[in-house]
Amino acid sequence: MPRFSYKAATASGEVIEGEIEALNRQAVIDRLRGQGHVPIRAEEKAHGLSAGALLGFSIGARRVGPKDLALLTRELATLLQAGLTLDRSLSVLRDLVRTGPGRTLVERVQDQVRGGAALADALEAHPEVFPSYYVGMVQAGEAGGNLEGVLAALADSLERAQALRESVSSALMYPILVVVIAVISLIVLMTAVIPEFRPLFEGSGAELPLLTQIVVAASEFVGAYWWALALGILALAVLVRRHNSNPKGRLRWDRWVLGLTYLGDLILKVEVARLARTLGTLSKNGVNLLNALSMTIGTVENRAVAEALDEVHLRLAKGEGLARPMAETSIFPTLALQLIQVGEESGA
Repeated sequence: MPRFSYKAATASGEVIEGEIEALNRQAVIDRLRGQGHVPIRAEEKAHGLSAGALLGFSIGARRVGPKDLALLTRELATLLQAGLTLDRSLSVLRDLVRTGPGRTLVERVQDQVRGGAALADALEAHPEVFPSYYVGMVQAGEAGGNLEGVLAALADSLERAQALRESVSSALMYPILVVVIAVISLIVLMTAVIPEFRPLFEGSGAELPLLTQIVVAASEFVGAYWWALALGILALAVLVRRHNSNPKGRLRWDRWVLGLTYLGDLILKVEVARLARTLGTLSKNGVNLLNALSMTIGTVENRAVAEALDEVHLRLAKGEGLARPMAETSIFPTLALQLIQVGEESGA
């Protein structure tokens, strides 16, 4: 029978943790609830440590990243849905994150809340962790008296975003690995293998084919000037970095990337998926479309797409709708535009 590690809050707000054998995760949750506890986390123990067991380490070892933010949001939503007050929920959350930037972040947010600030205002003071759309949704949830529901929706959105990032990373891992191995093989071939055959070519007395001559010459060049090639690659990387540090340069680079075969299409689809997910989550939780689009633009990483959305935002403010201005940018995929148009026409 699988073994699960769990964390839960008692009726008094005390955090308890341990391990339990059960058929599945839902059975663990049901058992904890039957004991009068509030389940916070239940993860099956696999080979190595579970993601839940790594919470304290992952947040303590580095900055609060997207994966940590999703986990913190889910746990805060769970605690609020169980009936704990915001202050008590933040106290439990602080105890869950034992060390590092994560605990410091929760403590600062709790101090501001205890000082009379709204949760959204406390989160807004940390823009490096909480994006504008996150703060906007929390603000809408507080105004509508549905903070726990909004946080649960945010957790769902952040978890889907993390799953998308991991899916794209997994999809790119194989081609990147193939390219790296190919480059290493080529370097070994040019610097170690072909030079061994050169005496045989010279001793044969026959004139070498043109292609063979080119390969031998390339091998000699790499062997003699490998340092120049390495410096050239390093200089190119530095130039690209400096070029992209300038807003206009970054815009030119992102436009060029979108024009690449396959890769550009993949990047655009990822950006549109992020755009649709964030806009949908904001709209569903009471943020008007104009403000939702303004918040969403900040989550778009490609500057060319963000510039197009800036123009769409201006035209949306003038009452021109969303689908038509997006279509006239000639950037967004046809399927996405058609679905947005149907949504506007049906009011959904």
